[in-house]
Amino acid sequence: MTRTDKKVSYSPTGKPEDVTPEMAAQGIDEVFRILDGRWKMLILFQLFAGGVRRFSELERAIPAVSQKMLAQHLRELERDGVVARKVHPEVPPKVEYQLTEWGAALCPALDMLLEWRAGKGESR
Repeated sequence: MTRTDKKVSYSPTGKPEDVTPEMAAQGIDEVFRILDGRWKMLILFQLFAGGVRRFSELERAIPAVSQKMLAQHLRELERDGVVARKVHPEVPPKVEYQLTEWGAALCPALDMLLEWRAGKGESR
């Protein structure tokens, strides 16, 4: 079996061999904390597909989410550096959201998770 903690590329010393299983697990816990929330994945995939999206566009694209939850999850994603928010000074207010460069880097990782999930039954 492959040791996942030895595959990660971050290390306090710059040497992958210095990464411990505990460090790898802590890093993954942080990722899960950032992505935790019923609507965050749907929001992210909408932004992956659509680039810059207005709040109302996201609201229409995810009809089951309430305004409160959409705003809350967008604020959390913004706080964590995954999403950038731009407010245009006009009436009514125009607010746009897009992925940051760091947020866009999530797309290939999530694609790999989808591929991993799709292959679930093949190796059994």
